[in-house]
Parts: sequence; C-alpha cells; structure tokens
Amino acid sequence: MKQLGIAVLGATGSIGVNTLDVLARHPEAWRVEALSGFSRIDKLYEQCLQHRPRHVVTGSEASAEDLSRRLAEAGLDCTVTYGEEALCRIAALPAVDAVMAAIVGAAGLPSALAAARAGKRLLLANKESLVVAGRLFMNAVREGGATLLPVDSEHNAIFQSLPHDYTGDLDRSGINKIILTASGGPFRTLPADKLSAVTVEEACRHPNWSMGRKISVDSATLMNKGLEVIEAHWLFNAPPARIDVLVHPQSVIHSMVQYRDGSVIAQLGSPDMRTPIANALAWPSRIDAGVADLDFTRLSGLTFEAPDMTRFPCLSLAFAALESGGDASAVLNAANEIAVAAFLERRIRFTDIPVLVEDALSRIDLSASASLAALLDKDAETRRYTSTRIA
Repeated sequence: MKQLGIAVLGATGSIGVNTLDVLARHPEAWRVEALSGFSRIDKLYEQCLQHRPRHVVTGSEASAEDLSRRLAEAGLDCTVTYGEEALCRIAALPAVDAVMAAIVGAAGLPSALAAARAGKRLLLANKESLVVAGRLFMNAVREGGATLLPVDSEHNAIFQSLPHDYTGDLDRSGINKIILTASGGPFRTLPADKLSAVTVEEACRHPNWSMGRKISVDSATLMNKGLEVIEAHWLFNAPPARIDVLVHPQSVIHSMVQYRDGSVIAQLGSPDMRTPIANALAWPSRIDAGVADLDFTRLSGLTFEAPDMTRFPCLSLAFAALESGGDASAVLNAANEIAVAAFLERRIRFTDIPVLVEDALSRIDLSASASLAALLDKDAETRRYTSTRIA
C-alpha cells in the first residue's frame, strides 16, 4: 500500500485532533506531511512531536519563531511558517495527497480553495467555504479535478446514503428530498422567554457532541443547521425546497435521503466525529476509526420533531439567504461570526445574535460578487457593519 501524505489544517481543533487520532491508527496508509494551528501552540508542539510533519503553519510570526525554536531543540527537522499565504502553500504541496480542511470560519476558505485548485483529495470540515463562496468553490473543485468528500457528520451521512454513482441530479437518482437531522442543541425545550438570559457556559454545553465554542453556540441557535442547509445545497445540487431539517435529540441517525419509491436510507452511528473522518479518509474503503459499535439493544427511543423556527430564527434566516442567492449566504455567515464572537465575549445576549444577522441581511447589498476578492470585500464590509451595531 502506498503511503499518502496529508495536511491537517486546523489540527488543534476538535476535528483536527480526531483526524490525527484516526491517522495514528493507520501509519502504514498515511504520513502527516503538514499541520496548522492558529493559537494553541503548546498543543501544536505536542502534535508535531508525535506526528513529525515536515511543514507547520501558525497564526503569527511570533508563534512561528517560538515553535520553530522549540522543535529545533527537540531535534525535529521541520519548516515553520505563518499566515494565510503559508496555509495555501502547504495545502498545495506536491507531497500532500489529501487535505483535511478543518479551520473554523471564513478564515478557512483561502486554503480550502488552494487545495481544490491543486486537485487534492479534499476532506471538507470547513462548512463556511461553501456557505461564503459556494459557486466559486464548486467551480474550483471541478476545474482543479479535486475529489471533494464531506466530513460534517450530517453531510457525510447523506454522502453515504446517496447512490454510489450520484452525479448531482436528484430526479435522475429517484430522490425526493434530503433530510438533515439536528440535535436541537442545549435549549431545545427551553421556553422562549428564558433564552435571553442563557449564559455562554450553557450555550457551549452541547448535549451530545464535544465541539469548539463557536460551533457550539451555532448549534444552540440552530445557525449551524442553517449553514449545513446551504452546504448541502452546494454539495448535492439540492434546491432549498428539497432539503428538510428534522430535530432528532439522540443524534443516532445522522441524516437521511428520502427516495421516490418511499424508501428512506439513513446513516446511523454513535455521535463520534471519528466515523465521518475515517469514512472520508478511506473512501471508497472502510477503516477502523476507534469508535465503539452501536448497540441497538441499549438504545432508548428515537424521537423526531420539527424545528421551532420562531424560537430559533437563525434557521429560517439561513433558508431565506439561500433562496435569495447572490452574496446573501456570505453576509449571513459574516454577521453571525461577529455576533457569536460578541456573545462569547459577553457583550450581547444570546437572543441578539439573530437580530444582528437579520439586520445585516437587510442593510448590506446582497448582489453576487464577480470574484473571490470582491466576495471577501463584502465579507469584510459585513463584519465592519455588524461590529458597529454592537454597543
């Protein structure tokens, strides 16, 4: 078996950590060629000692110099650089066969695009790449000849439930709709009049998944599911009217595909991100991910309910942005990132997040940008505007 080189972008986050765990189980198949981490330099240092990459990228010149010195003292021959340009460079290295794109937020877009243009096997965990620049991104995948494999548990579940020869035509494949499941987050049953008082700690305490703070808040507002709806549209060429969201608190069924003949094909498993990571790494084969088998005899009842878009308006805002087209999804994402950051800094209330997002969507020009540079300008404009709306 030929050993393949991989770059893990966002190595110190939860997806990166789980990816390295799976890779460590299969050293005969994978070589960690490059790692990146923004600010958790001690964690990145430990990962370098264990996986011995040839290239590392950090978020700043100071952190790169510090890490380079520490790795040299440990006897590790490794090139340490920093910044967005360096990220794009390691994503396109000839020695890199696959790229795990796990940098959180719009910051992960340029390096994911670089991997797509370089024709890599692209394991996409950065949903914002498609939310912000769906058309540009999918064009880059096609033009670069990249293999795009979704890592989000929901999209990976859909990927596994589609016909093996699916080419982006729902009707030709006999598909009625795609159904994304959602846990409902930590406030699924909390009365609406209590939501304004929830704390950062409560919002970050997801009932089923261990995730970073930003994505945990997005899960609590259901914006994460809204972003996944937009991502599903681009990944599977599905119009908004044929994408449903179903709240499934147990997070055992990760998503489903409903077919014309009445069949529903679903992917089930324990709520462990190593499963979709392993699926994307090994596709079309299957490898051990270190995940315990699902024991059906110990499952409690599986329940389902419609999402409450009145209490959680972020989901309806995402559907509306997708319907609007143009740059609406990019504006939605940028405003949400600023609002969530402000909530995590305790500068706004939980219920202010959708208010700020809706305000940006009503004030910023949503017409489609003709280039990535123009799109990033729109992203920056939205961030500036939303920041001014926060006291």
